[in-house]
Amino acid sequence: MVNGLALMPEQDLLQAAWIVTLPDHESTERFARILAEELKPGDLVTLSGGLGAGKTTLARALVRLLAGDPELEVPSPTFTLMQIYDGPRCPIVHADFYRLSGGYELVELGWDEMTENAIALVEWPERAEEALKPEHLDIRLDFAPGSQGRGRLAMLTGTGAFASRLQRMKAYRSLVERCGWADASRHPMTGDASVIRSYERLVKPSGETALLMISPPRPVGPAVRRGKPYTTIAKLAETVHAFVAMDKGLRALGFSAPYIYGEDLEAGLLLIEDLGSEPFTDKNSPIPERYAEATRLLAQLHGQTLPQVLPVAGGIDHPIPPYDLEALLIEVELLLDWYVPHIIGTQLSGSARAEFVNLWTETLGEVLSTPASWTLRDYHSPNLIWLPEREGLQRVGMIDFQDAVLGSPAYDVASLLQDARVTVPPELELKLIGHYARERKAADRAFDVSAFARAYAIMAGQRATKILGIFARLDRRDGKPHYLKHLPRIEAYLIRNLAHPALGKLKVWYENYLPRLIPHADEAPPES
Repeated sequence: MVNGLALMPEQDLLQAAWIVTLPDHESTERFARILAEELKPGDLVTLSGGLGAGKTTLARALVRLLAGDPELEVPSPTFTLMQIYDGPRCPIVHADFYRLSGGYELVELGWDEMTENAIALVEWPERAEEALKPEHLDIRLDFAPGSQGRGRLAMLTGTGAFASRLQRMKAYRSLVERCGWADASRHPMTGDASVIRSYERLVKPSGETALLMISPPRPVGPAVRRGKPYTTIAKLAETVHAFVAMDKGLRALGFSAPYIYGEDLEAGLLLIEDLGSEPFTDKNSPIPERYAEATRLLAQLHGQTLPQVLPVAGGIDHPIPPYDLEALLIEVELLLDWYVPHIIGTQLSGSARAEFVNLWTETLGEVLSTPASWTLRDYHSPNLIWLPEREGLQRVGMIDFQDAVLGSPAYDVASLLQDARVTVPPELELKLIGHYARERKAADRAFDVSAFARAYAIMAGQRATKILGIFARLDRRDGKPHYLKHLPRIEAYLIRNLAHPALGKLKVWYENYLPRLIPHADEAPPES
């Protein structure tokens, strides 16, 4: 059904092409559903081809799907020039430029304003091509050879940003057809803090579900230090390989990571098991029994000798990167770069920044000298799913572990028990730290509880400092202000951590330079 994918530079815009065979009306309807699932507000789709090639037939099917009304009357706009329909997500503009003399006429029609937040479908685009935005999807329809006029060939060409989208569309169709999910409907999911990764829930007509993970290779960012981008220094996953490797590694140990039904590593697409949505919280409060099981899982994981290199696919391995000093420091410096100027509203001197980095370097050295384990890095309530139908630790479902590193076992314990999105009461935190320590001690009499307590305070302080910066960045850079509501909770965690003697010198720094956050002992604490 599908063949041909080509990339070509044209007028400095990347283009991708995909040829689809449409032997009958039913295949055209299915093709329209595939397109409708991909389109979003602001998209332009041009429909090219000769008279009778099927442009209006495809446009009519698209309008009905986008409007959510299979019986909607969709007349040809040949004489009206355009028709506008209401859709559940945005308006749909169906236009026919056959009677236009040039692009200048679109200005009089108010085309740009009318289509800014709409999905626009344009027949005969060549009549006003110079007035249309270059980034669009063109579908050229022609009669299929030997079909006696019944079949069509659709040549899809994506230009600009649509090039990569078209490549993913083709890869997605190949993946779901290979895995038996071609008839599933797609439902976008929200909530991930990543700016490059997204998820969709696929639902078969039978009701069976799976998740589509869309994680294209991370673009190389600007160099920020010694010629390296932030993501490389912070050891963030740059391809989907890391998720696949860690998923297989966790499942091999008997833990409940999602089963991978199929993958396209180059496109960054994974079709994975849907573990459901049973949370570890109840009305924004931790469910103690579930948090206890999640803590016990970490104790069992950290008590094992774990490989440092994991297989991805045939001939491809993933070395788990070390959570080294460079990575830990660039994370805490997010506080200085984002939280201090944008939330506190102040600027620090160069000497204050240097002192901050030196103190964290000294403090983190204590942790870096201890044995490392798998640090999943985002082991907290949004990424944990309760699986009551399973037994023991397999009831703890895990997702979003692609940024795993080799680091202190204390980090993930702190990530769970100082949950950035849910307030963990101090008494529950202390109880579960003790629970973890007893589990480790029972399995290894040499386990040093006191050393772990110090490491916990240090890593919890590092994490709280980092997250204050990350959530400020999500607001200011990425337009996600809802993360700001969590700042008082994280500030409270940081104050709690700085009370530990292991962070004594750092506490003085915070008191001196950020008194609004960490007041001196004789001052009132900040309001949360």
